[in-house]
Amino acid sequence: MRDISDIFDNRVLMIALAACLLAQGIKLVIDVIRNRKLNVQVFVTTGGMPSAHSAFVTALAAGVGQTMGWQTPEFALAIVFAIIVMYDAAGVRQAAGKQARILNQMIDELFDEKHEFSQDRLKELLGHTPFQVIVGSILGVTISWLATAAY
Repeated sequence: MRDISDIFDNRVLMIALAACLLAQGIKLVIDVIRNRKLNVQVFVTTGGMPSAHSAFVTALAAGVGQTMGWQTPEFALAIVFAIIVMYDAAGVRQAAGKQARILNQMIDELFDEKHEFSQDRLKELLGHTPFQVIVGSILGVTISWLATAAY
């Protein structure tokens, strides 16, 4: 059982999780400012500014580079993983969100009079703009650098 508790001693992982949670918290604050009401569901949803996925994986990659070395296979693995996640967030998932928006609009327009469409609306906010990904990645690297400097 000791092995499982060792996970919480992994400083790089804890810093990456903190960066992810901070990004989600920033999304919540932005949503409160934008909509003038608290919607805690925003804290656990995907999409929006900044990209928590990007903050998470860039904090992880930066932490691996800082602790293991920038020339190591571990850093190479972490940075490739980060690039794939960020590309997916800004590409595939954003495209899926656009498709969901169009499908929802089509359903609304085709069945505007008391339709008996039983399916839930598709989630439209899935991915990120490239700017949201960049801001998330800057946040992740910054959190990693600050946490390492404080340590």
